[in-house]
Amino acid sequence: MCELLGMECNVLTDIVFSFAGLSARGGRHGPHADGWGLALYDGPVARVFLEPAAAADSALASFVREHPIKTLLAIAHVRRKTRGKVTLANTHPFTRELWGRHFVFAHNGTVRNAFELPLGRFRPMGKTDSEHAFCALLGALHHEFKDTPPPRAELAAAIARHAGKIGKGGTFNMLLGDGDQLYARCSTKLHYLVRKAPFKQATLADEDVSVDFAAVTSPKDRVAVVATMPLTRDEVWTAGEPNTLWVFRGGKLANTLAS
Repeated sequence: MCELLGMECNVLTDIVFSFAGLSARGGRHGPHADGWGLALYDGPVARVFLEPAAAADSALASFVREHPIKTLLAIAHVRRKTRGKVTLANTHPFTRELWGRHFVFAHNGTVRNAFELPLGRFRPMGKTDSEHAFCALLGALHHEFKDTPPPRAELAAAIARHAGKIGKGGTFNMLLGDGDQLYARCSTKLHYLVRKAPFKQATLADEDVSVDFAAVTSPKDRVAVVATMPLTRDEVWTAGEPNTLWVFRGGKLANTLAS
């Protein structure tokens, strides 16, 4: 299985602290050494870093950690392959354009019927069940709404519905971003927290690295963080219920939908 990381904020924020924790699980404190990726939104456009190598030993991952890029929405992934070779094309997160904005997707699990799903106008470039499922999800959204993007609530409901159908074919923990909202589906295992005032110190679960968020934030800041497993040892994380979809907007949990 792979590990997921998402961040959604109400103010521009860097993901260095959380990404450091995820990177350590990409080959040092975990077996997820078959690739890593990080997508950082700038409005509707995502800047994506991908490498089919262990994040823990990656010079590129170190560069990203040492040169923070602030964003309102980020999605990261460390891979342990189950289907598809270790190649750039098979490295998460995957990105496609729909309605004039980037949709970014990362997945944990195995979708057993993924290669039988109708794809619509979206085509995979790699050989993973994850990318096939992503293309099928976007194809279903485009088929339902055509060339006109729906309101936020309708889009969230459609994502929950179509992801639930795809998820019946296996394990479908996923993160999906569109530059406006972060969607996080729990199939078996997913956790989240919201950092807000009063801010405290946080320490990574697998590394002796701490940050005093009170020293680097303002009282109005809110940052929602989603991860497969809690990344810190001294914060309270909420576990997801199977077959639910969280919707994050403005640094908080905006909705929870059946999926």
